[in-house]
Amino acid sequence: MNKTLFTDFYELTMGQTYFNSGEKNKKVYFDCFFRRNPFKGGYTLKGGLEEIINYILNFKFTEDDIKYLKSLNCFTDDYLDYLKNLRFTGDIWAIPDGTPVFENEPNLIVRANIIEAQIIETALLAYFNHANLVLTKAKRMTELIKNVPVMEFGARRGPGDAGLIVSKYAYIGGCAGTSNTLAGKIYDIPVMGTMAHSMICNEKDEYTAFLNYAKSNPNNCVFLVDTYNTLESGIPNAIKVAQDYLLPHGYKFKGIRIDSGDLITLSKQARKMLDDAGFYDTSICLSNGLNEEAIKALQEGGAKFDTLGIGDNLACPLDIMGGVYKLVATEEDGIIVPKIKVSEDPIKTTNPGFKKVYRLYSKITHNFLADIVALYDEVLPLDNLVLDTFDNQKIILNDYEIKELLIPIFKNGQLVYNLPTAKETKDYCDKAFQEIPDQVKDLTNPVNYPVFLSPNLFNLKKQMLEKEKEMTLVRRKG
Repeated sequence: MNKTLFTDFYELTMGQTYFNSGEKNKKVYFDCFFRRNPFKGGYTLKGGLEEIINYILNFKFTEDDIKYLKSLNCFTDDYLDYLKNLRFTGDIWAIPDGTPVFENEPNLIVRANIIEAQIIETALLAYFNHANLVLTKAKRMTELIKNVPVMEFGARRGPGDAGLIVSKYAYIGGCAGTSNTLAGKIYDIPVMGTMAHSMICNEKDEYTAFLNYAKSNPNNCVFLVDTYNTLESGIPNAIKVAQDYLLPHGYKFKGIRIDSGDLITLSKQARKMLDDAGFYDTSICLSNGLNEEAIKALQEGGAKFDTLGIGDNLACPLDIMGGVYKLVATEEDGIIVPKIKVSEDPIKTTNPGFKKVYRLYSKITHNFLADIVALYDEVLPLDNLVLDTFDNQKIILNDYEIKELLIPIFKNGQLVYNLPTAKETKDYCDKAFQEIPDQVKDLTNPVNYPVFLSPNLFNLKKQMLEKEKEMTLVRRKG
């Protein structure tokens, strides 16, 4: 689907400025990265690449788009004629989806003509931010209960088509399946679900609702038991339908779901009631606004459950990703000229230049040791790497193996990357996640994972900051 107008209006007005000043063919470099891990955590899981690829592949202004822009009376005819034929012709490098990533390192790099690079900014950030947030949240929750399947129920919580993104990245992040049937079809994700309270309210009584459902879905009988009273009617009616219909007809009583109330107490009593009736293998699914804290409380309180259903806190995680897209270099007569954004807030001062990202792995533990952001033509030593920091420390790293993280996605506007399936990305994510040091994965008090600047990039940034400081003093005196 063409979503080229999914861009902030100022991207188009800036584009007209570049067009009028004769800079439409100027090559620029943008880094896409984030400054803080979400959820006060120690890691982020990279997502959004498939959506970005599809956006770029369909990037063009339709006749209807041009007609709309013309109606705004903000753009010249020459500029609109230029937009009619605009396509993405640049290069993109990205870290593959499912990869653990960390603060202030490029996750995606764009090299393109300046108007192309600006117009795609909004969509790139939207897909990047949302996917990273959902994928990271899913992994945080599913890792708490590794042996318990988690069903993703978030389709109705995500805005519009964003529900598909929620389902896919929740699955990659560890969920066993989704309630979203379309996501199941598109991404080959297992689909699953139970029933709604509305079906029970629609019938004359709870027993009749359960019985009708059992007759229509005998192989998938998971009864929602909290519509009226979980212990006094819901579970007894579910057991009665199992005894009256399922067992006599050779079917299994698959499970119950509790979606409200004191889940710890109710699940314990539910387990006892099911066991007393001889349904030892009937599972208990718990849902109702579950997040990390709620899952920990269930575990610590000894709740009895076999599966969890999570919707709200996957589709609409209560945090922001904060991904940004910053100009870091331009080309002048074929020479790459680094650019820097300086801020009184040090975290908002960018790392200049066209770059690449290396991940160092410990030869002893095979876990991540550190990430190094380097200039594009910089070669790191295979051992004994000496690094400086802006707080005047000197770091020496030894006994490591090196892997480059950013890989080509588009070259001269052509896709050069083979997208993996959701299942392949999930498997890759699971493996890569195990390589994060345990203290970084801790949900309560994570250790900051080290991301360093390479020697050449460190010196370049230091020189540019010193030059900018000198310029500031000159401006003040003037």
